[in-house]
Amino acid sequence: MHPNRETNHRGLFAGLLGAAALCAYAMLFLLAESETAVIALLVVGVVVAVFAERFGLLGRVGRSFEGNEKLFSTVAVAGVLLTTVFFHEDHYVLFLLATVLLYMVVCLGLNIQLGYAGLLNFAGASFFGVGCYTAAVLNNYAAVPDLLIVLTGGIIATLIGSLLILPVLRTSGHYAALVTIAFALLFKTLIEVNDTLGGPQGLPVEGMNLLGWVFNNNVELGGTEISFYASYVLVSLVLLVLMFALTKRLERSWIGLNMDAIRLDEVASACFGLSIVRWKIVAFTLGNFLIGLAGALYGMMIGYIAPTNFTFGDSLILLSIVLLSGIGNPWSLAVGTAIVVVLPEKLQIIQEYRFLLYSSVVILMLLFRPEGLVPRRLRAYVPGWRP
Repeated sequence: MHPNRETNHRGLFAGLLGAAALCAYAMLFLLAESETAVIALLVVGVVVAVFAERFGLLGRVGRSFEGNEKLFSTVAVAGVLLTTVFFHEDHYVLFLLATVLLYMVVCLGLNIQLGYAGLLNFAGASFFGVGCYTAAVLNNYAAVPDLLIVLTGGIIATLIGSLLILPVLRTSGHYAALVTIAFALLFKTLIEVNDTLGGPQGLPVEGMNLLGWVFNNNVELGGTEISFYASYVLVSLVLLVLMFALTKRLERSWIGLNMDAIRLDEVASACFGLSIVRWKIVAFTLGNFLIGLAGALYGMMIGYIAPTNFTFGDSLILLSIVLLSGIGNPWSLAVGTAIVVVLPEKLQIIQEYRFLLYSSVVILMLLFRPEGLVPRRLRAYVPGWRP
């Protein structure tokens, strides 16, 4: 066998083995009920990750992922489906899984804004709330198909986000971030004083109904009862796959190249004829569209929304996922989202201190590993080229 082909096969085997180990570890973590078992699994995971990094195994697995991205995308989807089947009766675990998938869609939107175009958006939870409230209003006051409601949630989030485009473009850096912070505070205040939107008590949201398939009813299949959250896991997975494919296509296109150039150096980009305004608008509107899509579906899943679900603190949580995962790397969002969403649920002792924990982790990451847990690799525009 040719040496290069043998090396590729070994790399592929290492990647598949790593993916299987990660899936098994995730299922064990979701199975763990006592805090002692959760802490033990965390310690084991950290130790294994340190040793794997030490002996170069993580790098080998990462290169295998990059060289066989389509294969491992299929493996990731299969892992989610396998986990859904394994926990088919567990409402709690399936709700967590669906939440992780939808949060990943939200963070893909933030990743387009921050990771590609360098736009800081501290109002992620607000645009997420726009999608939720769009679903609530259309479900309660209009006879609109639920798939169209999800799409409308993204469109409304985009339209409302367009109100911020002018002040965001006329400022930069910390000042642009302050514009989104002000919007986040204003959004929560407006929905609290608006009786049409339920005021501080919020609004109920009907569950999804797709061609007669009522998502909020358990499914009977061959004498086995399947949790209704499995339906939301499936539709959330479909949404994530579509938005992930869109994000990767965007990254590899000339649009992603222009956004990268603007993020790295606006002055040099302008000198080479790139329109700073155009690509910032594209990144901001597209990111908000993804966030609104996820928000509309999330509102249908949880069944009731209130202003307390969309605070500035929640926006910081979403940004902390992006920073923790690795800015600009869509694949790493699975790791960051699982840590931020699942860990506090499994360790109730840290639930009250989660904001302190998130802020501490973000500070430590910015100080010692600003590229994130799984940093984005340099782009290769010419395959096989080496400097």
